[in-house]
Formats: sequence, C-alpha cells, structure tokens
Amino acid sequence: MLLTCVLFFGSALAIYLACEYFVNGVEWFGRKLDLSATATGTVLAAFGTALPESAVTFVAVIFGKTPSARDIGVGAAMGGPLVLATIAYAVVGVALWCNRHRLRRTDRIIRVDHQRLARDQSWFLAIFVVKVGLGLVAFAFKPALGVLFLVAYALYVWREVRSEDSAPEDESLDPLKFRPHHAEPAMRWVVAQTVAALAVIAVAARVFVSQLESIGTAFGLPPHLVALVLSPVATELPETVNALIWVRQGKERLALANISGAMMIQATIPSALAIFATPWLFDTPLIVSGALTAVAIVYLWWLFRRGGVDARWLWPVGLLYGVFAAYVAWHFAGA
Repeated sequence: MLLTCVLFFGSALAIYLACEYFVNGVEWFGRKLDLSATATGTVLAAFGTALPESAVTFVAVIFGKTPSARDIGVGAAMGGPLVLATIAYAVVGVALWCNRHRLRRTDRIIRVDHQRLARDQSWFLAIFVVKVGLGLVAFAFKPALGVLFLVAYALYVWREVRSEDSAPEDESLDPLKFRPHHAEPAMRWVVAQTVAALAVIAVAARVFVSQLESIGTAFGLPPHLVALVLSPVATELPETVNALIWVRQGKERLALANISGAMMIQATIPSALAIFATPWLFDTPLIVSGALTAVAIVYLWWLFRRGGVDARWLWPVGLLYGVFAAYVAWHFAGA
C-alpha cells in the first residue's frame, strides 16, 4: 500500500510538472507554425493531451478479446466528455476566482471570446446528440457511420486553423524552458520539449490511473464505481492540469480553448473507433452519463451565449459529476 501511495502522488506531481513544460512548449509550437492564439489550445494542446485517452480506447476496442474488455473503450468515449464538461470547467472557474488578486483583476469576468465558445458548445452538442442516439438503437450499417465523426473533427480542425485571432496584450509568452536564455529558440528545441513533456504525461497518467484503481480496490470500492467514475477523472487529469496552469498565468482563453478542443476530440475520434469495432449500445449508466453531459453543455452554451461570464458561474457545472457518481453508486449497490 505504501508503494501504491508513493506512485500515486509521485505520478500526480510528474503530471503537473510535465504539464508546465507542455503548455510552454505548445505555445511556442503554435507560434512557430503561425497558428492563431486560440487554435494553439483547441488543436495542438488538445490533440496532444488527448492522445493517451484515445490510445486507451483504440487498444480496448481493437485488441480487446472479450466484450467486457471492448466495453472499456465505450466507457472511455463517454466518460471523458462528462469529466471535461463538468469538473474541468469548474476547475477553471475556481482557479480564476482564487487567483484574481494575484492576477490583479478588478472583476471576476472570464476574458475570452464568449460567442466563439458558445459556437464550440453547439458544435459539440450536435455531435454528441448523434453519438448518444446511435447508442440507443441497433442496425446493420452502424459501424460505417463512424466515418462521420472523423469527418466532423476534420471540419472542426479546418475551421480552427483558418480562424484568426491574437493573444491579448497582457498575455506574454514565457521563454522556452529548455532554452530559457534564447529569445527565439530553434524549432528542434520546441519540438523536443513538447514531445518529451507529452511522453512524461502519457506514462505518468497511466501510472496514476493504475494506482487509483489499486487504491479503490484496497478501500473496497465497487469495480464499476472505479471504472465509471474515478478512472475518467484520472485520464482527463492532463487537460485539467493544463487548464489550471494557464489560468494561474492569466491565460484562461487558452485554458478554455484546450478543454473545448479536447471535448471535441473525445466526442469524435474515440467514438469513431468504438463504433467501428463494437455494437455501440449503451446500458443505463452510460445513458445517464450522456444525459448529464448534455445538460452541462446546454448550461455552458447558455452562459457563453449571454456573454460576460463570471468565473463563479462555472462552479455549479462541476456538481453534475457528483450527481453521476452518486447515481453509479446507487445503481450498482442495488444490483
């Protein structure tokens, strides 16, 4: 148990430190590629941190030898968006409120393009509704529809890359951590730092998830509770930590762009893989997960569409994950 605790806290610390290097490297990478400020978060950062979760889904649905093993991939494709739409957004709200004095903010308003974020929520909701709808019915050509999710993500990336915006004047780009004394580090150093940080995040995240599952077993938690509630939180930890770091730097625009882009990946790529290789039929907990995710997205869409979002208004959305955890505990307690 002592080794499990050491590995648990050690991997969590490694994820945080590696994310410090990753967010710094990916900002430089976006600058070198001449991407817009927001596209750096929605495409580069989101794709990088979502790779480990997508790899879990790929291995589970393609190489899983039993239906239960392949169901892990289906659960990951549904659990990730729920964590991001609830806990990750709530963390941004809490972090921004807690750091408002250090950032010398005179108000609690989130400094982002509210209408753009509202459009992101509507994109995600449209795709997510189709994704959940397919999980409720069975028909012969369902696997072929997985291609539509890949096309949807390609269109989203195309839109983000073509968009033009710039970072606010009060957002400065810190020196590259691998070359702190160079004003314009070479591309090879930017790539080296970003890839190295991503590799550490991937390994540490896997260790963190496995130790969390061991702790759950040691405390006698039901396996379904660990798989459906705790594991998704652990796998989405890199996105959440990235957002926390950016908020502490006063860059909530990048933090929310990263979460928004990661949600779009989770709604499309893992889902496409699972639809290709599994029946993609939901049981009751997955249906409840989908419903709560939709409620969270509708709430976020409403907030950002109104504009002038106070950081505290993001807090309530985090409670929806608590509702899901309570439902899962009740559901399997009575099973």
